[in-house]
Amino acid sequence: MCTSALEAAECIMKMHPMWQGPLAVPGGDRQSPIDIAVRKTQWDRQLKPLEMRYDPRTCQQIWNNGYSFMVEYDDTTDRSTVKGGPLEDQYRLCQFHFHWGESNAWGSEHSVDRRLFPAELHLVHWNSDKYSLFEEAVMEENGLGVVGVFLKLGKRHEGLQKLVDALPAVRHKDSVVEFGRFDPTCLLPENTEDYWTYYGSLTTPPLTETVTWMVMKQPIEVSHDQLAVFRSLLFTSAEEEVQRSMVNNFRVQQPVGGRSVRSSFDPFQHGEPSAL
Repeated sequence: MCTSALEAAECIMKMHPMWQGPLAVPGGDRQSPIDIAVRKTQWDRQLKPLEMRYDPRTCQQIWNNGYSFMVEYDDTTDRSTVKGGPLEDQYRLCQFHFHWGESNAWGSEHSVDRRLFPAELHLVHWNSDKYSLFEEAVMEENGLGVVGVFLKLGKRHEGLQKLVDALPAVRHKDSVVEFGRFDPTCLLPENTEDYWTYYGSLTTPPLTETVTWMVMKQPIEVSHDQLAVFRSLLFTSAEEEVQRSMVNNFRVQQPVGGRSVRSSFDPFQHGEPSAL
């Protein structure tokens, strides 16, 4: 029986085919997502600001893959990249996507001191200095760099609205629509200098432990109506007899284990995270 908001979300999420049956987890001790216990994080003075430079012309399409919607970018050149911070190399933007809940009480994959957010954005990049293709990088050490941004309930997000307006066209699984000239910089918080970073994994199969996570401390605000459009999407194709709402599309949290979570700021000096 589901006795809390998180347990309810976990119960519902188990209905998705992705999480039915056992999953082979490579390695197993560096899995994501995790809870970020702020006072246990380590301030690393060597962590410099991330350098995110995105060319809106590389944006290509939106695809409902039956688990989330992905905004996909042309990653054949270094026109949209991230570097700096914990990254030793340059990483190309491949796609971004979101995870969200059926209510505003949960939905994010990561949490901060056990607090969940209604949704979480993931900007997925791959190491183009070391590897030639995303498919290669996803299987190799230091292959991926993912920037995470929490979404909290508040005022309407003007930058997000262009994307929200396009979502009805990809309501069903396997639907694709052209989507050009979108700059994901508009989805970043004002403060990108304060973030947490740790070594983890993809949160969807193949769950490879090749990800350097960079989770922003400051969330962005979105409106209830904008989140409602996310929830209007479907896990199912138009041909399926039973239609299922696309909600609770996140993975349950994994043990931190012996891993350290570093912060680019002094958690004791800054007080409580702005996310809280």
